[in-house]
Parts: sequence; structure tokens; C-alpha cells
Amino acid sequence: MTKKKPALAKLSDLAPGDYADFFVQLAHKARGSTRDGKPFVTCKFRDARRTVGAVPFWNDSAQFAEALDWQVGQFFKVRGTFNDNEKYGPQIEIEQIRAVVEADRATGFSELDFAERSRFDASAMLADLEALVSAEIADAPLRALVLNLLSEHAAALKALPGSARRYYTFAGGWLEHTLSVARSCGWLATKYAEQFPELHPPLNRGLVTAAAVLHDIGRVRELDAPPGLPVKDTVPGELFGHLYLAYDLIRAAAARVPDLNPELLDLLLHCVITHQKLPAWGSASFPCVPEVLILHHADDLDAKFEMFVRHLTRDTNEGAFTAHDPNIGRPLLKRRDV
Repeated sequence: MTKKKPALAKLSDLAPGDYADFFVQLAHKARGSTRDGKPFVTCKFRDARRTVGAVPFWNDSAQFAEALDWQVGQFFKVRGTFNDNEKYGPQIEIEQIRAVVEADRATGFSELDFAERSRFDASAMLADLEALVSAEIADAPLRALVLNLLSEHAAALKALPGSARRYYTFAGGWLEHTLSVARSCGWLATKYAEQFPELHPPLNRGLVTAAAVLHDIGRVRELDAPPGLPVKDTVPGELFGHLYLAYDLIRAAAARVPDLNPELLDLLLHCVITHQKLPAWGSASFPCVPEVLILHHADDLDAKFEMFVRHLTRDTNEGAFTAHDPNIGRPLLKRRDV
């Protein structure tokens, strides 16, 4: 009996037993063989919210020869059944598979479905960040430095995540995180300037804002984030990390702003490379000016809050607590009434 043509669905929406057509991206491929020498190919396929292994392609299957030529990152249309195997966990039993063709766009295929992205528009967030810089940084050369860096790297910043694996791990995450941190820093700068008027010189609000906007600018050289593909570290990212890369980017840009106060530049660089507060967290040294404290705590709070919210809202563990999260380091209480 011929199976009825299934409906088009998303991999991440499938429940065990569902038979459907769906678009996927090849996330992993490996060749292997059994102990008696029978070859096979194992694959993992993904969309933006789920990665699932497929039943292996054995050398006597119709897809084996084709699978040898598949490339990680390639898109496919699959017809198959999603199952939850007792031994191997979630799996796709593939009935048909072919590479995506241009005509599939008319039926719903889009590369954007394979890259989680911010719920906010990236262009609007960048415009909001530039407006905040213009309003909050009174020193004209410092303001020009920050705006120049945002403009120079605008395309990359719209696509970058906040980090590769820990917080705001989606396209547009850099902007969402940075805008949130900069707004919090502005509020905290006002609070502490009013609370401690005896501080001399007074808390530098423009410095706090500039440091907040540029604290993660090094991500543009640290991360490789092609559309629809997993984020990975670049070679400079692996060698130096985003703080040292930010130092170089800011210094190079500052050379093109001749009127920039050298002491203000040094303070900005100090804020950026020490904002993680502890060398064990990646900071080059310990913070020595109060502006860094504001940036450190605003940054740390925003990153951790996003991690908490994402884990609490996506966890499927039964019971009062979430599953253990390796980034947070513990399970979280999710069953509560207040």
C-alpha cells in the first residue's frame, strides 16, 4: 500500500511517530564500518531549534553513494518518520531525501529557518544604539570613535550572536545584548553619580556608555557566523579572545580620530579589557576605575538573565526543576505559582 503524501512540517515541531516532509541542514557526517567491514554513513540534520541523527545509510541502501558526496551545511528536503529510539534517542527514519532546489522556496524553504535570530529587527536595534551613542556621549571625538566603529562593522554586527555558546547565541544577539547593557549602564551611571557627588572627577557617563557599546566589539573578529551555519571561533578568536581583539580594533579606529583625548582613550581601553573583572574570566587585569564596575555588573546580569530565561522557557524536563544546564551550572526551579 502506497503511503499518502505527508504534509510539510518543521523538524523541530515533529513528535515521535510523525511522518512528514521537512527541510533540514546537514550538521554532521561521518563514515564508519561494522566489525565485519560493512560500510555505513551516519548523519545529523538540524533546523534552528533541533538537531537529530538519522538511521545510518548502509552501503546497500539507495542513498549511500549520494551521502558520500554530501557536505556539512548543505540543505535537503526529507520525507521520513521522526522516532524516539530507546537506545539511540531521537532519530529520523528517512524514506526519501534530495538536495534543496530553487523551486523549494515557493513551498516554504528559507535559509533563515536554520538560524535562530533575535525577535527584534537588527537594523532597528543598530539605529537605536547609534541614537543612544549620539545622546549619551557628550565628548565629540569619543562619540565619533564609537559611531565610526558601529558603522564600519554594521553588517557583521547585525548578524553576530552575543556569544558562540553561552548567552544570546543567535543572529542579532550582539545588538540585543549590547543595547540592553548600554541602557542599563546609562541608568546606573545616573544613579551613582547622584548618590556619590563627592567623587572627583565625577563619574564619566560618556565613558560608561562608550565602554558599554564597545565592550564586545572584538566579537567581529573572534566569531565566524555565516548565515544558516553553526557559529565557530576564528583563528584570531582562538588565539587571543574578543577582549584583546577589541583592544586592537579600538586603537586602530582611534588613530583616525586625531582630536581624541589620549587619557580618555586609555580609560576606554581599560574598561573594555577589564570589564569581565577577573583574569579567570578573561580580563587582562583587574578593574581600576569605577566606570568598569557599572559595565561589569550590567553585562554579567544581562548575560545571565538571558541564559535563565532561555533555559526556563525551553526546558522539557518533568518535575519541579529544569534539567541541569551546563552553562548555568545547575537546574532551575520552574514549577512555581508566584
